[in-house]
Amino acid sequence: MDRLSTLELFVRIVERASFSAAAADLGVSRPVATAAIKDLEQRLGARLLQRTTRHVQATVEGEAYYRRCVSILADIEDADRNAGGGVTGLLRVDVPGNLARTMLLPALPDFLAQHPGLTVHLGEGERYVDLVREGVDCVIRAGKLADSDMIVRSLGVMQEITCASPDYLKRYGTPSSPDNLDGHMMVGFVSSRTDRAMPMEFTVKNKTVEVALPSRVLVSGADANAAAARLGLGLVQAPRYRFKQDLASGALIEVLAEFTPPPVPVSILYPSNRQLSPRIRVFIDWLASTLGPKLSAANE
Repeated sequence: MDRLSTLELFVRIVERASFSAAAADLGVSRPVATAAIKDLEQRLGARLLQRTTRHVQATVEGEAYYRRCVSILADIEDADRNAGGGVTGLLRVDVPGNLARTMLLPALPDFLAQHPGLTVHLGEGERYVDLVREGVDCVIRAGKLADSDMIVRSLGVMQEITCASPDYLKRYGTPSSPDNLDGHMMVGFVSSRTDRAMPMEFTVKNKTVEVALPSRVLVSGADANAAAARLGLGLVQAPRYRFKQDLASGALIEVLAEFTPPPVPVSILYPSNRQLSPRIRVFIDWLASTLGPKLSAANE
């Protein structure tokens, strides 16, 4: 491997804490990766990585070298871009599945056409992601965010609604207010952070009121949540755009429209301890200009 490729490999190993994962990310074999790092350490005369059977961790010297390498690689990307070479490389992004399919993917061909040197690895998820350890460049998340050392950039908000199937409302009645939910059920949407079902939320006199209803069905995915609602398994709350077709067909009916849940913020997160590379920067800027208007339109 040449010197630049070795620096990229070293950075990836530190971030992934794994020779095998880093080698796979960069399309080289594990023996090639091992030999390249061994040659690098011999050339520098310093141990950069502490290896165990299960884990790889940077030494004190390795941490300092890692920070310099990240800065150098970002500068090289910037120089290439300014010289007309454009941004290149692999961009790893994690996005909630439905948001990816309905809003991000349809716009992605235009982004790729603007940046032919980029490859996007799109992961679908709503769980917490350790960006550095898992080698992910940035994630898009909806909802309130837990405190972390991530940098957060707002992309917009999604208006949520409360709805249920006609069969459910026939059996349990149509509620008239959040105070009139005795005897009702909800489809329990389990938070990936707390591993518990989240309460329903309503806006009452400009204040958010939480109501925890009993659940006979618990789900952890947005698609399963919508499917359970159509089957009459309980009240659900989700972004309006998700139920547009269901509302139009009558498969679901909006209830408690005067007490809508508070809007859900949508944000992009990326590590604060990593210099923002040009490829991540252009993606984030594109998201802000593309996804923001789409979110606004979806609320109508």
